[in-house]
Amino acid sequence: MNRIRWWLFLLFLLPTQASPKVIRGPYLQLATPNSMVIRWRTDQLCPGMVRFGLTPATATNRTSHSGELSEHVVRLSGLKPDTRYFYEVGRATNLWFTSFGVTNSFVTPPPIGPAQSTRVWVLGDSGTANRHQAAVRDAYYAWSFDRRTDLWLMLGDNAYSTGTDKQYQKAVFDMYPTMLRTSPLWPTLGNHDAGSANSPTQSGVYYDIFTLPTLGQAGGLPSGTEAYYSFDYANIHFICLDSHDTDRSPNGAMAQWLKADLESTARDWIICFFHHPPYTKGSHDSDSLTDSSGRLVQMRENIVPILEAGGVDLVLAGHSHDYERSYLISGAYGFSTNMIAANFVDHGDGRQNGTGAYQKPAGNEPHAGAVYIVAGSSGQTSGGPLNHRAMFLSLNKLGSLVLDVNGLELDATFLTDRGSIRDYFTLKKR
Repeated sequence: MNRIRWWLFLLFLLPTQASPKVIRGPYLQLATPNSMVIRWRTDQLCPGMVRFGLTPATATNRTSHSGELSEHVVRLSGLKPDTRYFYEVGRATNLWFTSFGVTNSFVTPPPIGPAQSTRVWVLGDSGTANRHQAAVRDAYYAWSFDRRTDLWLMLGDNAYSTGTDKQYQKAVFDMYPTMLRTSPLWPTLGNHDAGSANSPTQSGVYYDIFTLPTLGQAGGLPSGTEAYYSFDYANIHFICLDSHDTDRSPNGAMAQWLKADLESTARDWIICFFHHPPYTKGSHDSDSLTDSSGRLVQMRENIVPILEAGGVDLVLAGHSHDYERSYLISGAYGFSTNMIAANFVDHGDGRQNGTGAYQKPAGNEPHAGAVYIVAGSSGQTSGGPLNHRAMFLSLNKLGSLVLDVNGLELDATFLTDRGSIRDYFTLKKR
């Protein structure tokens, strides 16, 4: 008997396997009016399950993935458009990691096509994981307050300096935990992210941690790759391009897909985003054939003509660590010194309380003008001459960009790290 008690005592002292813990997320990906992908990471292998519903009390729907994983990816389907859902992630029934609440809910996108008031938060070169990035974040949170962020974009260099998993943890997942679990993130690849990722093989950290459309699941044409893709939100068509690690030639696969995608969309607005800006005189120079191995020149000469022929309205980029905003321009495919008066569709400030909003014909009329923005100061500023002829305004200021789309009107606001508005303009379709 004493021997049995002794063995029981020893078994009691033996270490036991701790329960799995969430060490990343949850975070929202690939949002459509009828589905949402929820991802999270645990510190050990285990099953993954999501329960969800219209209220915490009625959240009886359950969806799971097969097998035991540490990287959990669960797609919720059969959802209603423009509807708030509460959710909780776990490893089995009654073994949940999170609690229902305002930070554990999302609103599905509205039906594609009809206009709906939409807010988009745009961050460029944000991945410094320092106090500057945190200040830009906090300024937006305070300014936006109780206005929901419908979706947000990252313009590349999301995690310095080589886009490792550890750097992404600090610069993205530890920096924006609330936004990640309530609003879907749509990123593009920057040159620093490419330090740990490869677009031709769709491998590495960037491609491991994001779930992006390859088959046109969220609108637009299938691209067959997560390196570049498109999606729709209400009356807006978004196009994400890979300016760093994918062929940028005019006859390449990305350019050919872009042409077809632009031809296929019937949305009121077209917004394109990628990392290397076609126009900049900041910490990078778009007139230089050697800056970034010519990527800025190639995007301007090869890709911008396709975008403008397809009726693009707004082009967003980072790379230069500053804020630069152009006039309404068209046809400027050469160096800045070669810009002529005809390139300026509207040489005003684009402000309704100034020279007036920029006006464009309704629909996607070719070469009707676009506004080009460099918004690469969400984590640092690096100066530069800031004197590109295409630009109405250039600032060496930390901040982020906010887009508000209401019907046939688009308002853009540059918000600094201190919560002040340093630029704004309006685009109108008529």
